[in-house]
Amino acid sequence: MKPWLLLSLLLLHQALQNAIGQSAKNKHPKEPGENKIKPANKKVKPKIPKLKERESTDSSPKIYSIMTQVMDKGRFQKPAATLSLAAGQSLELRCKGNKIGWSYPSYHDTFKDSRLSIKQHDRYSQLILANSTAADTGEYSCWLLLCSGYNCKKDESRTGSTYIFFADKGELFVPSPSYFEVVYLNPDKPAVIPCRVTNPSTKVTLHQEFPAEEIKVDGTDIIYDIKKGFVYQHPMSEHKGVVYCRAESRGAHQISIKYQLLYVEVPSGPPSTTIKASSNTVSGGDDVSILCTVLGEPDVEVEFNWIYPGQEYERPVIIQDTWRLIDRGIGHTTRISESVISVEDFETIDAGNYICIAQNLRGQTTVATHVELI
Repeated sequence: MKPWLLLSLLLLHQALQNAIGQSAKNKHPKEPGENKIKPANKKVKPKIPKLKERESTDSSPKIYSIMTQVMDKGRFQKPAATLSLAAGQSLELRCKGNKIGWSYPSYHDTFKDSRLSIKQHDRYSQLILANSTAADTGEYSCWLLLCSGYNCKKDESRTGSTYIFFADKGELFVPSPSYFEVVYLNPDKPAVIPCRVTNPSTKVTLHQEFPAEEIKVDGTDIIYDIKKGFVYQHPMSEHKGVVYCRAESRGAHQISIKYQLLYVEVPSGPPSTTIKASSNTVSGGDDVSILCTVLGEPDVEVEFNWIYPGQEYERPVIIQDTWRLIDRGIGHTTRISESVISVEDFETIDAGNYICIAQNLRGQTTVATHVELI
């Protein structure tokens, strides 16, 4: 073989060996996950929007104020929690919604005051108070009504409220319809002496009549709430008596009406009930009456219901409910509630058990008596 041909073959062989070696270097064992598609950027944790985080941790419904106050020249503003206006000014409040309920000082309904009017429009309700007086001081609130047919309920998430003072130099206290009021001291709930003022800057003190002295308001057991009056947080028997309030504003003084504080002994359970028939054995044609009596708290109403023979046959009977207060001495007062069922011309169908069901806020008591025909 010629030398130049041999040299060419050797060079070609060396080139092939180099190519095969380079290819072997590039071919290495596959690492786990090597065939997976890698993202162009670095891996980061997905971020959850803050709004969704709040929704997941706070399930309470949001409350939207729907009340606005109409100002001069057609301006509107959201009313503050408390407002101070001068007596004589007019007031206009609006609440958004196609069906709105309202609450305002109750004497407007009691005396059918025509100065206050409410009108429902397509998208809002309008309350207008003309020629305001000191007696108009109080809470004004509204709420959206959700209705299905004739049944409506309050939407707690869409309401509006403001407490308005109508200042009057001649009326430091919100006027009362009477000259004397009774306040019951119940040991299981606060008692309020409603000395409310017409100007929030008025200084108010509490006084007892006998012996004549100022009552210390310590801010703990007795506090002053400008929207309510003096509040006894834990009423006791020694608080009973006659008290009044004294107001002072810019050199002017005024005394409130008097309040009789009566201590109430609270029954621990359902009403104490008794039943008694005018006679438990009667002849045909006689008249019979059955009396159901309850002793309870003076400010707690009692509801009576009766089950009696002949009821399913709509036997005519007369039922009368009454109540009265009695003073049992040492400042204790009791409410006596009575219900009487009367049966005229007693017949066989009327004989049997007469059951009285008396109910108050603590429960109900059932008592019965039997009337026979002889």
